[in-house]
Amino acid sequence: MAPDLLWTLIAFFLTILVLSYVLGDNALFRVVMMIFVGISAGYGAVLLFYQVIMPRLITPLMTAPVADQPGLIIPAVLSILLLFKLSPRLSILGNPPMALLTGVGAAIAIGGAVSGTLFGQISGTISPFDLSGLPSAGSAISQLFGGIVLLTGTVCSLAYFHFGARKKGGVNTGAQPILIQILSRIGQVFIAITLGALFAGVLAASLAALIERLDFLINVLKPLIS
Repeated sequence: MAPDLLWTLIAFFLTILVLSYVLGDNALFRVVMMIFVGISAGYGAVLLFYQVIMPRLITPLMTAPVADQPGLIIPAVLSILLLFKLSPRLSILGNPPMALLTGVGAAIAIGGAVSGTLFGQISGTISPFDLSGLPSAGSAISQLFGGIVLLTGTVCSLAYFHFGARKKGGVNTGAQPILIQILSRIGQVFIAITLGALFAGVLAASLAALIERLDFLINVLKPLIS
């Protein structure tokens, strides 16, 4: 049997097993999910070994003495300590590298959110109000209108997540200020439109994948039927 035909048949049967989830959760579908998770984990491990561990740790240690590479001592020690997480009794020794990984990951995520999302949103909200260099008044009006809509959506969406409450006579009444209530109502509309657009995009991508798989099944069965 030709390798191409073999892989086509394997893909065909795996696709059928995945589509069997339409009839409900079953053992065949779970087997395919286990295969998918196992292959993904194996691919990730091989990629990590050959692109991180081998070139950044093993190869430098094999090409030069450790004394000549003091910068590798700390990563090597942390990597070894991380392996102790596999043992329930010695897992406490792996806590320092795990804490370092968690802290660095959180710092990178926060830094990316602030610089890439917050500052990017502020810059994107301000930039439409720069009308210099536009060719015509119509373009300026169009850009200004878009900027107003963008600014309104940003402010109102942020107001929706304002959970403060006003005080009356030193007592928290549990009610938001009237202005915040109005802005949050408008923000709900923008959030609903955004979530609807995201859901539509996910649904369209899912339908495209389903159509591609059904087309694959038809192309496999067509020669057999004819």
